Amino acid sequence: MNPSIEMIQEKIRGLELELEAEFAKRRTGLRYGLERGRVRFEEEVARRHRELRTHLARYVFTARPLVWLTAPVIYSLIVPFALVDLWVSIYQAICFRAYGIPQVQRHRYLVFDRSGLAYLNMIEKLNCAYCSYVNGVIAYTREVGSRTEQFWCPIKQARRVIGAHARYAGFEEFGNGEHYHDRLKALQAEVRTTQDPAVPLDDG
Repeated sequence: MNPSIEMIQEKIRGLELELEAEFAKRRTGLRYGLERGRVRFEEEVARRHRELRTHLARYVFTARPLVWLTAPVIYSLIVPFALVDLWVSIYQAICFRAYGIPQVQRHRYLVFDRSGLAYLNMIEKLNCAYCSYVNGVIAYTREVGSRTEQFWCPIKQARRVIGAHARYAGFEEFGNGEHYHDRLKALQAEVRTTQDPAVPLDDG
């Protein structure tokens, strides 16, 4: 890979770590911790959260008609996303195993912490769980897709790709056929050694 590109990637990784450190600083002021993966707020904070919760009946009956009309459309997406989730899991279980590519650990991408927030009523918690699931499936599928692309076709596009995955920067340049097959072998060997990032048990 071009040394300039490697340097820029290192800077990006450093900035991501710096950003996560800033998020961690902000979390310390919210007075909660993680115990065995579950969020625990201080009692005073938890009591205040319960006071802030909108009563379920009020939440339902004060909703605009447009909310009632669009809700079935929004929630109808659960069907295709559940099918994608299932099919991607089957796909990697068969194909990744056959080609020696480490399988993506699905559970790392599906996080449902918001159910423990006392200032949310049951419908708000359901909405949060739905969004957590859909976006988790997207992130999970994206990682499966990025490993697939690196193994079978690690070539950059001629045009700029918006929102490219993290592996894309290391792909071979478009039109550089002279070294492509050697580079392909190297990138295939690299993806076979992929390790999922460690997730700390306690961020608090």
